[in-house]
Amino acid sequence: MLPTQAIGSLPRSAALQAAMSAQAGGTLSAQDLEASFDAAVRDSILRLTEAGETVVTDGEQRKPSFATYAIAGLETLDPGGVTIPFVDGHTRQLPLLTAGPFRYQTYAASYLTAARRHTALPIKQAVISASALSLMYPAAGLPGYDREAFLADLVAEAERDIRDALDAGAHVVQIDFTEARLSLKLDPSGGLLDQFIGLNNRVLERFTTAERAKLGVHTCPGGDHDSTHSADIDYAQLLPKLFELRVDNFYVQLASEPDRARVLAMLGTLAGAGRRIFVGVTDPNDARIESSEQVEARVLEAAKYIDPAWLGTTDDCGFSPFGDDTSTSRDTAFAKIRARVEGTTRASRILGV
Repeated sequence: MLPTQAIGSLPRSAALQAAMSAQAGGTLSAQDLEASFDAAVRDSILRLTEAGETVVTDGEQRKPSFATYAIAGLETLDPGGVTIPFVDGHTRQLPLLTAGPFRYQTYAASYLTAARRHTALPIKQAVISASALSLMYPAAGLPGYDREAFLADLVAEAERDIRDALDAGAHVVQIDFTEARLSLKLDPSGGLLDQFIGLNNRVLERFTTAERAKLGVHTCPGGDHDSTHSADIDYAQLLPKLFELRVDNFYVQLASEPDRARVLAMLGTLAGAGRRIFVGVTDPNDARIESSEQVEARVLEAAKYIDPAWLGTTDDCGFSPFGDDTSTSRDTAFAKIRARVEGTTRASRILGV
């Protein structure tokens, strides 16, 4: 069967949301919150397994967000960093670093280890990119801690985040790179994207060829409260640069693209040579649940452009990359996942793979 994998995040239940709020308000102990997290992870893995997934995730139930898990609790942070506007009018804002040295507070391997208690299936682990966290460094600089010193620390921490996950037994480690497309909105010249690619490759070049076979990168135009931040940026500006990253797996949002055939034609020239492309066949930002027949048709369409030997399927993005996003229900998310798995299976039989 063609490989199929989720991007990672799943909606948090109302019970978990309430527990998180209570702990933040001082009315729930950290121990009780941990029990709520554990129950949420157990339920997420169970429902992914029931939906037919053969590679599971913890649903990112413990992460405050896909972008900030590594720095949650870091005391040298101030608000007022880069603001990311979404088309529906809401924004997200990164913090600013106020002093060095820069160190992660949480490594993603801790999530994988906790999830392993609940399954023997292969586990995929998502990590944040070094390029996203590089936006935390203030433009004015920091006394006694220049940008190059920060980047050296950042690269070392990002390497450890990935390496620890591999050492903990991750089936694949996915680098979330949603800021790639956004960078072309912030800097249409492509200079910022070039910086991002170069920085992430500084991390990736520290891994062997065999290790990079277990690494992947995810790109999308953002997904938060059923809205996006950069869907208007043409993929033609991004994809050639994206495939300069030294990884073997690429997870590409596609189901919500208005002209999938055009993007697939571009992807067809970039796949192969050890590089597998997981195309998005379900849209987490759309409340409508895809049928397995719709997914099958999208997979067969992709197979016209991408050799099935290098093809896989995924969801366009995570269902709840930020912990407070309740725009999609868990039932809807798992129904879409089941459709992806079943539709991929149907297409695989037709393709004879």
